[in-house]
Amino acid sequence: MKNSRDENNNKNDTLTCNSITEIEDQFSKNVEDNLGKAEELNEFIACNPEISGQEYKAVEQISNLLNKEGFAVTRNFAGMETAFLAVNGENNHSRKIAILAEYDALPEIGHACGHSVSGSSSVLAGIALKDFQNKLDADIHIIGTPLEETDGGKITMAKKGVFDKYDMAIMLHMYDSNLINPVTLALDSYTYSFYGKAAHASAAPWDGVNAFNAAQLMFHAVDMLRQHVHEDVRMHGIIRYPGEAPNIVPEKCSLEMYCRAKSRKYLNEVVEKVDNCAKGAAIATGCTYKRELTDQPFDNLKFNRTGLKVLEQCYKQVGLKLNGDPLKPFGSTDAGNVSYRCPTFHGTIQLAPAGTPIHSESFEKYVHGDVANETIEKAAKIIGLHIIKIFSDNQLYNDMKKDFNEEL
Repeated sequence: MKNSRDENNNKNDTLTCNSITEIEDQFSKNVEDNLGKAEELNEFIACNPEISGQEYKAVEQISNLLNKEGFAVTRNFAGMETAFLAVNGENNHSRKIAILAEYDALPEIGHACGHSVSGSSSVLAGIALKDFQNKLDADIHIIGTPLEETDGGKITMAKKGVFDKYDMAIMLHMYDSNLINPVTLALDSYTYSFYGKAAHASAAPWDGVNAFNAAQLMFHAVDMLRQHVHEDVRMHGIIRYPGEAPNIVPEKCSLEMYCRAKSRKYLNEVVEKVDNCAKGAAIATGCTYKRELTDQPFDNLKFNRTGLKVLEQCYKQVGLKLNGDPLKPFGSTDAGNVSYRCPTFHGTIQLAPAGTPIHSESFEKYVHGDVANETIEKAAKIIGLHIIKIFSDNQLYNDMKKDFNEEL
């Protein structure tokens, strides 16, 4: 995916150390001066949680704030009602940066993934950076990315080529620890539907073909497969529609399966093995089956040595220690799909005490109050400092792009 944008031919030479420090200092002051707006935004979104695809109030609130700050906001971006693109200025620089904002909530437990805080941090970073676009020779856009908890709004955008024109994308996710490169897992989710033949389970069971047996057998085969895949692989699922009544041989049964792995390449191999489990179960029971994609495939987050080294500096600069387990799987994120289109950074920042699980009521309570406000400030500063350091130094910029192309 190498193109003419991979080598830095921007209008500005590498800035001097003094000028970079001045930009960083002024940016940090901008964050502090505008922090109150982000705090109000977070509290509104946190108190009005909206599940994936229904984030109408959140988008309205964010758009109104950005309009007041001089951004032109495009709603219904990339064909999604609750997505947006916010652009400030002439939008005519040689490079482009995407600051990603999430704001969807979870059913029943609200913002237990911290998206109200992370989204507000991204908005604050964009507002605080808007005056430095000329000095960095970069258009800094804020992209509202809904549906992270379900279909993955960023996946849809990536498929449509939204991120192909960007030189970098960045956001921070809330967590119980600080990590610059959490282990994200590529994820494929499929529904396997088995079809048999109904019959009276007592009077003539030999006339039936049991679809529920096929689903059971597939589950057993997947369980046996676990010892023959890498330790980072996760395979988990549920059975749906197991039958109508005990005295009827089930003629249809569906199985939903999630498969995850550290790399997209290896996950494709795992899915092929799982497919064989379904095929074998169908043959053994005399059923037929079909496989359907349940949700869009999530890719792992690509490694970028140069960008991560700079990101670590930014954490230290705002007084944060990297205190998380770098080997513990974080889960899956649609930011991984963005990372195959442009260099992408998706660090985590500690919002809740260590050991507090995300997607829990105990995590949700930390999206309110002083801790959330302090986290918004630090997260926004990390995002902005990372952008400033890379886009003010031609060597760092070119090395980041080189790392991206080498990892493709």
